[in-house]
Amino acid sequence: MTNPEISELLALLQGTNITVFELEREGLRIRIEKPAYTTTAGIKLLTRESSSEHHLSEGLKHPATPQSDKESSRNVTSPIVGTFYRSPSPEAGPYVEIGSVVRKGQVICIIEAMKLMNEIESEFDGIVKTILVEDGRAVEFGTPLIEIAITPEIG
Repeated sequence: MTNPEISELLALLQGTNITVFELEREGLRIRIEKPAYTTTAGIKLLTRESSSEHHLSEGLKHPATPQSDKESSRNVTSPIVGTFYRSPSPEAGPYVEIGSVVRKGQVICIIEAMKLMNEIESEFDGIVKTILVEDGRAVEFGTPLIEIAITPEIG
């Protein structure tokens, strides 16, 4: 199945209430999941030969998880279109890991756009709960990048 065929399939499903669609053809299985709370679909391609999954869409929005009274989460989103990087260079360690304590204004990742490295800062104090984008992946404006748990003890 070609990218234009997949794009056409996504466009057809966009305006429907269908939340899960599966198609198998020529050794390729496509599963499209479109949660009811978002307009962005996630696509997984599975081949019979391997069990590996390939995600074709970027910017998949994750559902909000129920929050306790003591903790809430917020996402830091991409302010621009570009490529997401977790570290300042390939040989350097990542800015943050899951469980890292972050402070408002602290650099947590980079978005490369037009050969410029744009440092993305945390918008609040908290603890890194989830890194939502793989290193080196393209992101769009508004794509959730990193989920930060806001706790009373920190922020």
